[in-house]
Parts: sequence; C-alpha cells; structure tokens
Amino acid sequence: MKKILVTGSNGQLGRAINKVFEGNNEIEIVNTDVAELDITSIDATMAFVKNIRPYAIINCAAHTGVDACETDIENAYKINAIGPRNLSIAATAAGAKIVHVSTDYVFEGNGTRSYTEFDATNPQGVYGATKLAGENFVKEFSKEYFIIRTAWLYGDGKNFVKTMLRLAETNDKVRVVGDQFGSPTSTAELARMIAHLLPTENYGLFHGTCEGSCSWADFAKEIFRQAEKNTEVEAITTAEYPTPAKRPAYSVLDNFMLKLTTDFTFAQWQDALTEYMKELV
Repeated sequence: MKKILVTGSNGQLGRAINKVFEGNNEIEIVNTDVAELDITSIDATMAFVKNIRPYAIINCAAHTGVDACETDIENAYKINAIGPRNLSIAATAAGAKIVHVSTDYVFEGNGTRSYTEFDATNPQGVYGATKLAGENFVKEFSKEYFIIRTAWLYGDGKNFVKTMLRLAETNDKVRVVGDQFGSPTSTAELARMIAHLLPTENYGLFHGTCEGSCSWADFAKEIFRQAEKNTEVEAITTAEYPTPAKRPAYSVLDNFMLKLTTDFTFAQWQDALTEYMKELV
C-alpha cells in the first residue's frame, strides 16, 4: 500500500484530499498538522519522512493569513518558504513525489487577461513573496514535483461562502468588494486535480482553479441566488475596504498547462458551488 503524507491536514484542502482518496485500498493517508510535524524544522521533517517512507507528500500547510503575514514576516517565511524547502529535501531523499500548493498572490494582480504559468511573477506583499519563495525551493530541491497555484478556495472549514450565508441570516444587505476579480475554487475540485496528476510523471508548474471568473460581489450574489436568499449585495471598491495587505485587483488564473498536457478539466465555478452548497444542507 502506498503512503501519502498530507501536511496541513486539518485545513480545507487537507480534508478534501482525505475525502478524494476515501475508499482507495491502494492508498494510506498519513495526516499531519503542526502538532504532529513541524515542517519548519529540517531535522524533524527528515526524521518523520524517513520513518514513514511515503510514496508522495502533499503539502497543504501554509500561513494563509494574508494581512497577518505583513507583520508576522519571520513565521510567514518559515511556514511558506522553509517548510516547502524542508519537505522537498526530505522527499528527494525518500524518493517521493511532492505536491506543493501555491497561490495567485505570486502575481502583481493588475492584468487584463488571465495569467498562465508562463507569465512573470511579481508579488505585492509578504504572503505572495513567501509563497513564491516556497515554489522556488520546491523547484530547487525536488526532482518529482507538482506545484499547483490556486485561488479563492472554499471547502470544509471557514470560508467566504459560509461567511456570506451567515451574514444573510441577520442582514438584508451586505457590502462586498466588486473590483477584485478571480476564480472561486472548491477544494473538492482541486483535490480531484491532485488525484489525477499524482500517479503520472507529468511534473512541473500548474494553475488549478475552477473555470470562469467573477468579482467577490458577483460571487456573493451567486451564493445568495443558489441559497434562495433575498439578501442584497452592494458592490464597493477596494478603497472603501482597506486592508493591511494589498489584494490583487485581477488575478484570474488560466489552467493553461493542464489543458496542454492532460485531459482533466475543472468544473465551472458556478457548478462547483452548486455541488458544495448541496453538501451544506
């Protein structure tokens, strides 16, 4: 039986990874979070990986607090850059594949067309800079790697969809940013992509988001429409909702490499949302 080590297993994607491999008699998932494995320690990581001898490592661990990263710089680099470096070194020593999850924040985010894997990166904040550093470490220290950039994730855990539904219970109107554009992506869809790539030797850098794009305000409207809520959405500007970290105005990702090299296709974001909403009932 092949072992797959999942880091950050308590997060939304970690849970989706477990679900997508559920019932697979050829795969044993070894779940870890910070309590079981400190990926920022090279010694701890090497010892852990050597002990379990995994077929693959799926790194879902990250410091995802975009605003917090602006002040918690050292921890952001430890978790988002040094962690992937350590896992990559350990994976190579163990002869294991590694899947590393990255982000749209590696781009400047002011484009007018969707970003492909061939576009230049230019992160605008600490979060994006640390995630890009993590990507580069994976490329440097891994032999068999899949780097997957994703965006606007939601799944089993705290997320935008659940926040909107909660607000709809007590508000007739909500104010949501309408000038930031991306692709809402369900963790279920991303987990399916990972499960599709993992058995292959189709290594490299991929974008992995649901098809189509929208603003946060449009996303909220679609959530309320599908949930049959009458809550009104007032679209506001980024300037009206200031945050410590700069958000990408346009960071739609094109799954270009996926289309060029595989037959895997992500669902349209509205359809993926429908599937997710059914599970919430």
